[in-house]
Amino acid sequence: MTAVADSLPLTETHTPPDQAALAATVADAYLAGTPVYPLGGGTSLDYGQAASRPGIGLATTGLDRVIDYPARDMTITVEAGITMQKLSDVLAAERQWLPIEVPAASSATLGGAVATAFSGPRRYGSGTLRDYVIGISAVDGGGMPFKAGGRVVKNVAGYDFCKLLTGSLGTLGVITQLTLKIKPRPAGSAFLACDLPDLPTAERLLAALVNSCTSPAAVELLAGPTWRDNAALGNATAGTVARLAVGLEGMPGEVQWMLGQLASEWRSLGITSSRLLDDERARQLWSDLSEFPASPTAPLVIKANLVPSRTTQFVELALRIDPQASIQAHAGNGIVIVRFAGFEAGDVSRSLIGRLQPAAQAAGGNVVVLSSSLGGLTRQAIWGGATAATEWMAKAKRQFDPKNILNPGRFLYDNL
Repeated sequence: MTAVADSLPLTETHTPPDQAALAATVADAYLAGTPVYPLGGGTSLDYGQAASRPGIGLATTGLDRVIDYPARDMTITVEAGITMQKLSDVLAAERQWLPIEVPAASSATLGGAVATAFSGPRRYGSGTLRDYVIGISAVDGGGMPFKAGGRVVKNVAGYDFCKLLTGSLGTLGVITQLTLKIKPRPAGSAFLACDLPDLPTAERLLAALVNSCTSPAAVELLAGPTWRDNAALGNATAGTVARLAVGLEGMPGEVQWMLGQLASEWRSLGITSSRLLDDERARQLWSDLSEFPASPTAPLVIKANLVPSRTTQFVELALRIDPQASIQAHAGNGIVIVRFAGFEAGDVSRSLIGRLQPAAQAAGGNVVVLSSSLGGLTRQAIWGGATAATEWMAKAKRQFDPKNILNPGRFLYDNL
């Protein structure tokens, strides 16, 4: 996590006590043409391009109230500044949860998680934040509050604001309040893990999971030093190239059956040794998987989005570029997060733009930079090349923020 003072050119920071005060602050900034940088818990400030225009910080941490929680309806309405940990604690009292993991949950806010569209290992079985936001309130670049959806959502014409604002990095509006669908908290949780001698073996096991009789909550392909000596997984066996950890959740009896069934399926594919992680070891691995994308020391952390069938190929490419890289792949979804151990400024054009981005594009996806200690990264390096969708996003930006004061220059449509 980068300190706010080090990452944003702020002249001052406002922490409005309520949604009306936040709207008034944005309205004043609009009249003055002053840039506004929305701030949640400050855990994702490395994400996106560096800001260059001095402006005000707009912290949402004063907006952390629970507005409505009809637990029987499986929905909750909260202000956007609530931390993910506080939200989890509120839901846990009713044995419910939002199955979305983000690093530094005690600091990260719900609004920030939605603005960055962050998701963790449970996305395979539970989906992403876009699937849970059913109501949203925000303030546009002119200081005008707007909202959409609610506890009951009807089909309407026009923008789907819930999905439009998810992942927009605070450039279309400052999110102030959210209504979420929630789920019952599973009673049982465990992992079945195995060490893999090569990536073709990983490919065989991943392909077989498509027809497995089990229903995984997470499918994690792990490689590199971070995972080789992971305490929850135990030390890797000699000759291990990668490790596969499959998370299983549900009622205790259901989880036990799936563990036995998956172990049997793996044996039929030649995996003679697997290890069960339950109780504290399972909780620790879920935590390690959730925290992995946040690295204060890695020179470059990227996220690739691919068709799932090309996951192992991209992992192999990343390891060729840096054999000491640590990699976490949400393999069932084609998401590959790479923390490079060694990456210099000259490698940006040669390896990131020249090899990794084209490989992801060929696999139907893209590469974005999650964080980097390398200065001066261009839009091309951080977001990849512009596509046909970029101009449509720029049009939406012009409608919601005509003076370009909301997080200016930080998202992929940096030039309006």
